[in-house]
Amino acid sequence: MHTQVNLSLILSALFWVTPATVKADTGAEQQSYWVSSDKIEWGYLNPLRGDKSPAAANLWGDRTQNKATGMLVKFKQGFASPPHIHNISYRGIVIDGLMHNAAPSAAMTWMPPGSFWTQPAGADHITAANSKDNLIYLEIDAGPYLVQPSAEEFNNGEHALNLHQANMVWQSAKDVNFIASPQVQLTQLWGSPLPGKLGGTLLRIPAGHRGQLMANAAEFRAVVIKGAIEYQSNETGEAVSLNTGSYFSSVGEFTHDIAPLDDASLLYIRTDGEYNIVMDQ
Repeated sequence: MHTQVNLSLILSALFWVTPATVKADTGAEQQSYWVSSDKIEWGYLNPLRGDKSPAAANLWGDRTQNKATGMLVKFKQGFASPPHIHNISYRGIVIDGLMHNAAPSAAMTWMPPGSFWTQPAGADHITAANSKDNLIYLEIDAGPYLVQPSAEEFNNGEHALNLHQANMVWQSAKDVNFIASPQVQLTQLWGSPLPGKLGGTLLRIPAGHRGQLMANAAEFRAVVIKGAIEYQSNETGEAVSLNTGSYFSSVGEFTHDIAPLDDASLLYIRTDGEYNIVMDQ
């Protein structure tokens, strides 16, 4: 069966851009980039705390510089930070384990994989982990990412959000008229779906499907939040396996071939343009 998911109505009209180039992991100048999470370099989220800090690895950008960045962060079982603030706001998506992030006085509320939260700059909070393996995707729109004492708390006007995965509202063909396939679902997490404006969504694709993500954007980034996918494009050569925490991106008009392996896949998409999905079953 051949089905098409057209997200152009939620993302409005085409946003045409001139393709740029980025360096792929092959070392060649290419239009796309991809990396498996088992091939990234790890450091510490807060280097001043050494091995008492969560481990961190940039997927894109550079958390030590004044630029947008997406990174993976690993927490040991039983980790609980002291109260603290950050100089910038961030978003987090749970990939593995159980995470808590809230004001120091709040009761522990554990968020499982697929959950989403936001942490405003200047707001006092703690972060804790409650499983053997705990992994999140953390994203900032500007940097550097710094940890600062609670005494420097300030109000930047934003409000924190903790969204348990069970409370997410998923859109599909039975709910709205801009998705043609009942198998693929999405939920908007933040920002705007309009062309030229950044926004973030979660995209859920069931196992047994193979298709294409056709992007047309100045910025298109995807992180594998759940499951593993077979990934290929005209720049990868052979297909590659991207497990949870892996990343791929493109600029301009570009097609990404994807197929969930074994189980359903959950992708986080950050873009300022349009993307369509064509799936074969």
